[in-house]
Amino acid sequence: MRSEKLNAKLLWIQFEDVLTPALGLTIKERAVYCHLLRHSLVVGRARLQFAVTAMARTLSIGPGAARDAVRRLDELGALRVLKRGKTGHFVEMRSPEKIRAVRPSKNAASILAGAEAEGDRAAATLEVTDFWKSWTLRKAIHARERGFCFYCLRRTLTNVRCIDHVVPRVRSGRNSYRNLVSCCIQCNTYKGERPARDFLRKLYRQGRLTAKELDGRLRALKELAAGKLRPS
Repeated sequence: MRSEKLNAKLLWIQFEDVLTPALGLTIKERAVYCHLLRHSLVVGRARLQFAVTAMARTLSIGPGAARDAVRRLDELGALRVLKRGKTGHFVEMRSPEKIRAVRPSKNAASILAGAEAEGDRAAATLEVTDFWKSWTLRKAIHARERGFCFYCLRRTLTNVRCIDHVVPRVRSGRNSYRNLVSCCIQCNTYKGERPARDFLRKLYRQGRLTAKELDGRLRALKELAAGKLRPS
């Protein structure tokens, strides 16, 4: 499957001015996306196959970090993993203007800085807001979950609620509403630095989530990363 080569200048503007701030990409996620884009859409191919370990060596990052970056880029819609196997990952890349969570216009450089509509300005502000900064902002995250733990779905009292980073801060997790959830103290303690998807599967194995609830929580993770679960 081939596609037309992209305008490299426009692509870089979209990536720096729109995609990175809108999705809250970490440095490693940016490196992985750029690397895969370089070997796919930039040279006229929509799909490519690659080995995570080889890519990790090229980018001088750990295989685990590279794998986590691919997984999160998939959740954000920046790429679509078509197949995983012993020969590596087979993915379909998406340029910034085709990522549903971003939806930039043709004049990508002015989207965040020059939005005229009040709704656009509010959305742009939301994307760069540090929700860890104050109690009022953290309270908005708690309110979004309506008193339930994001992970185990148990109702939690006000005095035993925590704010958890879905992508831990030690892995460059941001204080964006896309990366913060309200949860119970037990889940906050046991999750630690474990990837959220792995932690949810552990809760299922322990009988704390049903199969239906697990599917719902995994979907919620994707919606959170895509910016669909916005606080009031």
